[in-house]
Amino acid sequence: MSDELRPWRDKYPEVRVEVDCSVGQPANQLVEASADASLVDVGRRIRRSAIGTRLGPVVHAVLHHATAPVAVVPHA
Repeated sequence: MSDELRPWRDKYPEVRVEVDCSVGQPANQLVEASADASLVDVGRRIRRSAIGTRLGPVVHAVLHHATAPVAVVPHA
């Protein structure tokens, strides 16, 4: 994960990023981590649907229970 983040850390050195790998339910882990975070960044798949955008259960839980602001970033 550090290799993937390196270009962004080099481009924005003033932004502090912490990487934490843990075992457990993803939604619970992210909600817990939000207590000490300035921002929680979660990704979602881009799905084309006639009824609009669909969020998965992890993103849904984080949006409703995180104590920090949440950024939902679509990716392919």
